[in-house]
Amino acid sequence: MSSSNPISIQTDLVFRPASNDPQNGPPKTVQYSKHKHSRSSYSEGSPLTAVSRNNSLSFRPLKRSTPSPNKTIAVINASGRQAASLIRIATAVGFKVRAQLRNLEGVIATEVATNPNVTVFVGELYVRNKPDDKQDVTAHGDLPGILVNHDLIAELFRGAQLAFVNTTFYGNELHIGQAIADAAKQVGVQHYVYSSMPDHSKYDPTWPSLPLWAAKHEIEEYVRNIGLPSTFVYTGIYNNNFTSLLYPLFCMELKPNGSFEWQAPFHPNAKLPWLDAEHDVGPAILQLFKDGPGKWNGKRIALAYEYLTPLEACRAFERGLGRPVRYKRGPIEIKVKIPEGYREQLEALEKLFSPYNEDPEKQPPYFGDRELDTRCPDDALALWEGPRGLEEYAREIFPMEEEANGMTWMFDNEYDLTCEPIYPLTTLTEGDCDRAPDVEGDIKDEDSVDEGLVMRGLKRDEEDWLA
Repeated sequence: MSSSNPISIQTDLVFRPASNDPQNGPPKTVQYSKHKHSRSSYSEGSPLTAVSRNNSLSFRPLKRSTPSPNKTIAVINASGRQAASLIRIATAVGFKVRAQLRNLEGVIATEVATNPNVTVFVGELYVRNKPDDKQDVTAHGDLPGILVNHDLIAELFRGAQLAFVNTTFYGNELHIGQAIADAAKQVGVQHYVYSSMPDHSKYDPTWPSLPLWAAKHEIEEYVRNIGLPSTFVYTGIYNNNFTSLLYPLFCMELKPNGSFEWQAPFHPNAKLPWLDAEHDVGPAILQLFKDGPGKWNGKRIALAYEYLTPLEACRAFERGLGRPVRYKRGPIEIKVKIPEGYREQLEALEKLFSPYNEDPEKQPPYFGDRELDTRCPDDALALWEGPRGLEEYAREIFPMEEEANGMTWMFDNEYDLTCEPIYPLTTLTEGDCDRAPDVEGDIKDEDSVDEGLVMRGLKRDEEDWLA
């Protein structure tokens, strides 16, 4: 079968050829639903692109042209923040991409699907053995009757020399991850970059495993065992996770007085790795491909550009927004329906990063391996030196994403907000953090509530949470 034609599989597979493919015809017109990131920070309307560098004051003659890379990258979960960031920059410098999308909903999927250097395959990486099977495909563990979509995976890797893979919890993640690695091995992929995470119980038996991360760890071990030339990136907490919408764990809750509050179980004085996935994953992964497996084969990369405590993260957000931002240590509270797999992840995460641990030194390292944590941000800066930090994200991107969700707080000037009097960072203790009053009086906490990963209306796709 020619690689320019779609194949028959058990799920709906929408195939749109890249501009240089022999098959003609425009892609289907698709209605895209709105969700949290309903405006890309790289769109034509973005203030980041409003000023051209090639104006009369900064014009420089064009450099001598260089040949475009003659390689194709296979990408899994292409609407995720990590993958979309890579696709954006890789296609800009001449790479071709064969990208798998779960569906065509959302601004990122739209961006990927309309990129002329991307051949898109739309379909799930799993198939139901029985069409009327209604079981939750996000649940952790064995899923009887939920199989791997081998046909889609095989077609995706046809003609690919490189691969960037970030598996998610839809279907049996372990089986899907193994099948993806096998497909890459079969076609002779030259460099396989896998977005992994730790199984904390492997580093300390008293630490619980996080189900979604443990599956990635097991997939990493499988990739190593089959001898794929591979590199493993461990990504920090996304700056983009923060939202004033009432989602779990990273709700930056807008208080009645115009300030913000973030509630999470992390110790206020324990360091965590941070990453602007949309801005910085792509350049880093591209550098890995350019350097090749000769330099990076078998290595783990701590991909995080800041290493901040929750208090320091809130201070960075505060400087960016020009509004008070308070950290409140507390449990993860779930008040609306979410996929079972994500619920299990949050429950385990709260046990691992217990809100009742009083010693910051006893909080487990985010990446499991303490040595890997201590390499933040040096590992990442060795690949890409132009990151966007939390302060810059809060100042330039967070208000834009909030406005796209229908929020208007960024236009309100009725509050008399002062940042300086809120507990100086150098003197704030865990006790201060827990007992700190709201800026205007002792207002009862409105606990962070969880939004389902698959919603209607304002939608935050599961790729944005975990990819």
